[in-house]
Amino acid sequence: MSKKQHRRAFAADALARARVARLATLDGGKPHLVPVVFAQCEDALWVPVDGKPKRHTRLKRLENIRANPRVSLLIDHYEEDWLALWWVRVDGRATVVRTEETGFANALEALREKYPQYASVPIMSAIRIEIDRVSHWRADA
Repeated sequence: MSKKQHRRAFAADALARARVARLATLDGGKPHLVPVVFAQCEDALWVPVDGKPKRHTRLKRLENIRANPRVSLLIDHYEEDWLALWWVRVDGRATVVRTEETGFANALEALREKYPQYASVPIMSAIRIEIDRVSHWRADA
């Protein structure tokens, strides 16, 4: 396997295994960052909007995406051994997808497979991120 193929495999594996990420949207010209869970389904990443308690139902991340679909999703790994540090960032275009829209059923299955909690926590909609670019860094590479 070439070095380039090895790096791509690392990023793909990290995205598959990661349990939490940070989603960055733009609020006008200011960044808005929230922790999220996600799953990959087909060629996109899906971030659920679920029924866990929230302060209100008008989520800023959804408003931001409707105004500007450019987003970044960052996953990272920290250890005291700094040779084990790494991060993967996905830049893309997001859309808010309702439960009845095309692709949602497959994404819901992927989310439930990765997070069994979604068997009992309702998902009202999801953010679909079409991947434009994947960047990553590893301390040991």
